[in-house]
Amino acid sequence: MNGTKQIDASLERELALAIELARRAGREAMRYYGGPLEIAHKGEINEPVTQADTAANEIVVRGLLESFPADGILSEETIDTSRRLGKERVWMVDPLDGTSGFIARDDDFAVHIGLAIRSEPALGVVYRPAVDVLYWAVRGSGAWRKKGEDEATRLHVSDVSDLREARLAASRTHRSPRMDRVIEALGIRTETRRGSVGVKIGLIVERQCDLYIHLSPRSKQWDTCAPEAILREAGGMLTDLWGYPLRYNTPDVWNRNGIVASNGALHDRVIAGLAPLLEEFGRKRIE
Repeated sequence: MNGTKQIDASLERELALAIELARRAGREAMRYYGGPLEIAHKGEINEPVTQADTAANEIVVRGLLESFPADGILSEETIDTSRRLGKERVWMVDPLDGTSGFIARDDDFAVHIGLAIRSEPALGVVYRPAVDVLYWAVRGSGAWRKKGEDEATRLHVSDVSDLREARLAASRTHRSPRMDRVIEALGIRTETRRGSVGVKIGLIVERQCDLYIHLSPRSKQWDTCAPEAILREAGGMLTDLWGYPLRYNTPDVWNRNGIVASNGALHDRVIAGLAPLLEEFGRKRIE
């Protein structure tokens, strides 16, 4: 694949497998797209899950276990255990990020496969099967995009540094009056609402947007690991709302301090602008 020749040889096999599994899982999920779905709800926030989620999860988790049995795995659709906590390498898997979009048939969903090494994102693959768009990155080797049979292209974020010119990638469903307050206070004028963290990070690395803010403490490590790896390699940044880095493979899998993802040029201004608002909201950073 174009671009993989520049990949660190130590992770070349991992990348090839992650891409293969993401494509296979995406094809499996698409078998259910537009057809009758068995929708259940799970967890603290009553998240939807379908047979497409579990079928895609089976493909990814089984493939990772067969090829890298010594690694840990944290997947949204697999029961978590403490076994992963002693591992330096842990795969972070969301077999269908944006299940609500899958159910609504709006194309805003993606397969996420990330690899965290010593708690930091080292590899990321995000695949959007409905539009056949694949993003991937390995630490130190750049970020790449491939659509269908087109040549792979290297990704670079925008250089927009004025918040009045910034284009915000906003959540389609997770909207609150506080988010409206943030947009007003930061002076953001342009907004695109989409589902899936992977889809929104895709907008940033393709220069269609410059910024994504997620105030909620309800995203999880499998939502952000693969997208963060890709965003970093495209020149962007992803931190919590206070500007601290996210850590992976921790006992608590929630990103309780929210998310700010940007092109990097905007990041310090956003964090500074958020500080008084977070105080206004009574929001305290959780250590």
